[in-house]
Amino acid sequence: MASGPTAGRTFLPPDPRVEEPYRLTPQMALRVAVLGGVVLVVFCALFLRLWALQILSGHQYLRVAQNNQLRTIRVEAPRGVILDRNGRILVDNHAGTAVVLWPADLPHKWYLRLRELNRLKQVLHVPINDMLKGIAARKGDPLTPVIVKEPVGEPQIRYLKEHQNEFRGLGFQDSFLRHYPHGPVAPQLLGYVSEVSKQELKQHPTGVIAGDKIGQAGIESAFDAYLRGVPGSDHLRVDSLGRPLGPVAHASWPTPGSAVRLTLDMRLQRAAQHALAYGIQLARDSNCYGCWDANGGAIVALDPNDGSVLALASAPTYNPGVYSGRVTTKALADEGLLPQTAREKNYPALNRALVAGYPPGSTFKPVTALAAMQQHLVSPYSLEPCTGSYTSPHDRAHQVFKNWDPYVNEAINLPTALAMSCDTYFYRLGDAFYGLPASVGHPLQAWASSFGFGRRTGIDVGPEYGGLLPTPEWRQKTFKTEIDKLWKPGDSIQLAIGQKDLLVTPLQMARFYALIANGGKLVTPHLLLDVEQSVTGGAAPHPAAPAPQQVGVTPAAVRIVQQGLLEATHASFGTSTAVFGNFPVAIAGKTGTAEKAVDPGDGIARLFNQSWWCGYGPYDKPSIVVCALIENGGHGGTAAAPTALKVFEEFFKKKAPSLGAIHSD
Repeated sequence: MASGPTAGRTFLPPDPRVEEPYRLTPQMALRVAVLGGVVLVVFCALFLRLWALQILSGHQYLRVAQNNQLRTIRVEAPRGVILDRNGRILVDNHAGTAVVLWPADLPHKWYLRLRELNRLKQVLHVPINDMLKGIAARKGDPLTPVIVKEPVGEPQIRYLKEHQNEFRGLGFQDSFLRHYPHGPVAPQLLGYVSEVSKQELKQHPTGVIAGDKIGQAGIESAFDAYLRGVPGSDHLRVDSLGRPLGPVAHASWPTPGSAVRLTLDMRLQRAAQHALAYGIQLARDSNCYGCWDANGGAIVALDPNDGSVLALASAPTYNPGVYSGRVTTKALADEGLLPQTAREKNYPALNRALVAGYPPGSTFKPVTALAAMQQHLVSPYSLEPCTGSYTSPHDRAHQVFKNWDPYVNEAINLPTALAMSCDTYFYRLGDAFYGLPASVGHPLQAWASSFGFGRRTGIDVGPEYGGLLPTPEWRQKTFKTEIDKLWKPGDSIQLAIGQKDLLVTPLQMARFYALIANGGKLVTPHLLLDVEQSVTGGAAPHPAAPAPQQVGVTPAAVRIVQQGLLEATHASFGTSTAVFGNFPVAIAGKTGTAEKAVDPGDGIARLFNQSWWCGYGPYDKPSIVVCALIENGGHGGTAAAPTALKVFEEFFKKKAPSLGAIHSD
C-alpha cells in the first residue's frame, strides 16, 4: 500500500457530468490582442483629433462662431386703421424708426454697460432707469430687443449709425405709431396700444410674443384680433458685438391688420364732445347750488331701430397721443392718467357712458309708468292728484315726500304727469307697488330688469358697469343692521322716481329710451359695423349685431309714454318745452334731476343734483336717441336738455331758436 502525500488519493476517471475548467487557448489570446490593438488605435485617433480642435484650431473656430451669429428680427405689422361709419379716419398709423437694444449683446461688465447707457441717454434723452427697467423685463429672454425710444428723429439716427461700433447691442427697427387726427375726441372709447406685458402673455391667445403691441382698452382692445395683423421676420448676420455683417434677408413679409369700421359718426361724436363742454359751462353759469362743481358728463346717441352707437362721449377728456411712442410719467400725469393726478382732473380716463353709475331721477319715471300700466295699477287717462307733498299710509314713520314743485295742486292723467314730471303722482304709484301682496313678487323691479336695468347692455366694447337695481333681497344681503335690512315704503316710493339706491349708466338709459322710440323692442348697443381686410380688399367674418328683442310690454302702454314725452317737450307745462318747443324737428323726451352724495374735495359728502335729459326724434319716425348727463349740473332742463339739443342740431342740420325761461325739475 502506497505511503506519502499522495497516499490518500485515489485515481478516478473524469466525471462526464462536471464541466471542464476554462482554459485560455492560443487562438483566443491572439483574438484578444488584435481587438485591444484596434481599440488603442481608435482611441489615439480620437485623442489626436480632439487635441487638434482644442489646441491647434480652437481660436479659429471660436472666432468663426462669434462672427457668424444669425439673428431673427420680428418685423412689426402695420396696425389696421379705425374708421367711422362714413369712412372718416379715427385712428391710423405714422411710420417711424425705433432704437432698440439687444440684451445679449450688451457689455457683461456692469461699469461698461452703464457707460454705454449713459452715452445713449445723452443722445436720445431717455433716462437710464427706463432703459434698465426694459432690460430687466427681458430677463430670461435676452434675444428679444428692448425698445429704447420711438420715434427717433433723423439727426439722432444718423449720429447713432455713424457711431454704431461704439454702442454694443444697438439696433434700429421700423415701427408704426398710432396717430389720432381728431385729438381729444373719444379717447376713452378708442383706447390705446402698448407692448404686451408678461402677465398678458400668459392670458393672451397664441400668436403674440414678448415685444408685440396689443390693444389695451376700448376699440383697440375689443377688436385687437382684427386690427393687429401678422408680423413678418428678417434674418441678419451679426458679429459678436451685434454689428451687421451683411444685408437683411427677408424671411417673411408682415400682413397688415384689417380696417375696422365703426357705427360712430365722427361729426356727431365731435358735436357731442363740444356739447358736453357747453352743458358744463351752462351749469356753472346757472349759479344753482353745487353747480360750481359741474366738471364732467356723458352723452350717448343711438339708432333706436338696431342699437348702432352714433356717438358716445365722456368728459373730461384727454389727448390719446400720450400713449403713442415713448410713454413718459410726466405726460401721463399732465393728462390726469396717473392715480396721483386723476382725482384733480376728475378722472379723464373714465368712460362715464359705460362704467359710471348715477341715480337717473325723473328720467326713470317712464319705467314706473310702463310697469304700473302692465300691472293695471293705474288707468292712463284717469285723474290722480298731483300735490306738493305725499305721505304713505303704509309708513308708520309718516315721512313726508316732497314734490320738486311744492306749489302744484291739481288732478292730472299719466301723460301729463310725465310731461310735468309730477313727483307725487309717481310716489303714489311706487306706494301701490309696495302694497302688492308678497305672492306677486317685485313687479316694478321685474319690469325694470326686462328693460335692461341692473345688468350690462352687452355692448361689444368694454368694460361695462351693470348698474344697481335694488330689491328687498338685495337689502337683506347688503346691510348688517336689522333696520337697514328692511324694505320700507320709502324704498319703493323713491325707486319710482329713480332715486336712493338705484344706479344706472347713460348707455342703459339711452337703450331704454330706444325701446320707447321703437315701440317696445330692446336693442343691443354695438359699435362694430364692418371689418375690411386690407390685403384682399374683402370683408373679414365677424359676429352680426343681435336682433332687437320683444320684452312683453303692450304697444298701447308704450304709446301713452310716447305721448307724455312729446308733451314734456311741447306742452305749456312740459319741463323741456323751452328747449325743444320751437325746434324744427319734433323731439320727445324727459328731464331728470337726481340727487347724489358727492364729496367736492373737502372730505364732506353732500347732495348734488345730477342733470339728465333723454329723448328721441323725429317723434313720428325716430332715427336717433340722445341721452345726456351733466355731473353736478343742477336741473335737467337747465344743463342736460340744452346739451342734448346741440347733438340734435348736428344730426338734423337744423338750428334751434334762442332758449326761453326754463321751469324744470
